Amino acid sequence: MADDEYTEYVTAALPWLRRTAYLLCGDVHSADDVVQVAITRLYTNWRRAKAADNIDAYVRTILVRTFLNERRRPWSRVRLLDRVDELRAAANPDVETREEVRVALMRLAPGQRAVLVLRFLFDLPVAEVACALKCSESTVKSQTSAGLAIPRAQLGVTQ
Repeated sequence: MADDEYTEYVTAALPWLRRTAYLLCGDVHSADDVVQVAITRLYTNWRRAKAADNIDAYVRTILVRTFLNERRRPWSRVRLLDRVDELRAAANPDVETREEVRVALMRLAPGQRAVLVLRFLFDLPVAEVACALKCSESTVKSQTSAGLAIPRAQLGVTQ
């Protein structure tokens, strides 16, 4: 019975999990790896997860922490060739702008990238991002500010 609930949840959540992981990782191969590890961790903690007040927030936290943990490992610096994927066509019909934003995000440190994705893709408040990343609210604010400055400069956006 619990396996059926888990399978049903993961099947429904998989599209947004893959999209989020792609935005964090910058390539579909690493994103798929991060999602696989995250849903495996979710399975091992399924009782705790389904008892959470907000299961999506719980799973998003697992996903972001998995991404950050994977970035610390030396093998994560290996780059595989990209392939065209449905994840690239997810949000914005303006392909050039989307690609510029993706490239700008990939130039950020993983922590800054995670903060920006959580703040602006998921529209989460500072407190929830801080909870997901296990850091202070002031750290989230400073990482947001520093993280936005780099892409804005690269894209030629003035405040």
